[in-house]
Amino acid sequence: MDTQSKLDILSRDAQYDLSCACGTKNPQEHRKRSNSSSGWLYPTTTASGGPGIMLKTLLGNRCTNDCKYCPLRNNQDFRPTALAPKEMASFFYEFQSKRPLIGLFLSSAVLGTPEKTMEMLTDTAKILRRGYNYRGYIHLKIIPGSSKESIDEALRYASAISLNIETPGLDHFSKLSDSKDYEHDILKPLNYIAQQTAKGSRYERVHTSSQFIVGASDELDREILLYSSRMYSELHLGRLYFSAYQRGLGDPAIPGEEITLSEQLSLFPDEVIPTSNTNILTREHRLYQADFLLRKYGFGFDDFLFAKDGNLSLDADPKLVWAQANPQFYPLSVKRASREALLRVPGLGPVYVNRIVKGRREAPISCLEDLRLPSSVLEKARPFLTI
Repeated sequence: MDTQSKLDILSRDAQYDLSCACGTKNPQEHRKRSNSSSGWLYPTTTASGGPGIMLKTLLGNRCTNDCKYCPLRNNQDFRPTALAPKEMASFFYEFQSKRPLIGLFLSSAVLGTPEKTMEMLTDTAKILRRGYNYRGYIHLKIIPGSSKESIDEALRYASAISLNIETPGLDHFSKLSDSKDYEHDILKPLNYIAQQTAKGSRYERVHTSSQFIVGASDELDREILLYSSRMYSELHLGRLYFSAYQRGLGDPAIPGEEITLSEQLSLFPDEVIPTSNTNILTREHRLYQADFLLRKYGFGFDDFLFAKDGNLSLDADPKLVWAQANPQFYPLSVKRASREALLRVPGLGPVYVNRIVKGRREAPISCLEDLRLPSSVLEKARPFLTI
């Protein structure tokens, strides 16, 4: 196959590692765009919050690991495909010179060993940096079980790196894989990455992230968000992502056909039964909303309210749930309330809160309409505000 034919296959297989920044009100919308006919061109959200396109692909799709949620696991029957580092670097550089892209998101199945795979990933980045003098964005996935030396090499050439934590804890992890060691392959590398990218360190500039696979095991939202809050405070990660496990994505052994429910459930222990796709996508969306509250709104883990089953409500966003449970906190004065307090108002995000704080210094506010907020935002916030 030529390079583009390989890329068509490998980028399609990369859909199982979405790592998407869910910023849409419709939790299905990003999924649809990610699986569109544009193939390896992947819609994403930039650091400033705007839309962008990056080339996202795997280097190879034949994995030696046995992760039960992954169609590319080692016991599946499908045609293996791989790109050589020089081949990938050349294609990307020529393509991005014709169509502006944010950059390259490069991952891979484990091709033989973690070290061999990491060498291929970093060689691609090295060729782009040194051979083509490319100064744009390169995101490299760190392979579970990678050595410190391999991680250092990735840090040398990448703009961003990520290593999926996958589940909140060993108990859940052990239900999904027999070939990976949670402590050695996941936690130790994550801690090493945190040390190497800490403030004041040599690689402070490199953005770090991780990802949970939501719903593949029987983990609870409470557990995911407890881990999330600790990963932000202790590992100082730049971002966490949540990838909803969807049954029926497709069985690589039967191209073009969806795996049956009975086949899908046979992959999991008896106590692990994936929820419906509609619910799991809504659950992913709620986790992203909670994540924004942790990162941008001053919420802590103890602020989240969970249902009796340990999960977030599927019917209302976590901030609204908190507001409804704390009526004594409201209404807030738009003239006097602090920025931190206003961020607790449903409908108001950092942009609108900053506009209110700035506006009330410059002109008197006689009614809520003076805030000049979009009507939909104002109506959502109105019950929680007063003049």
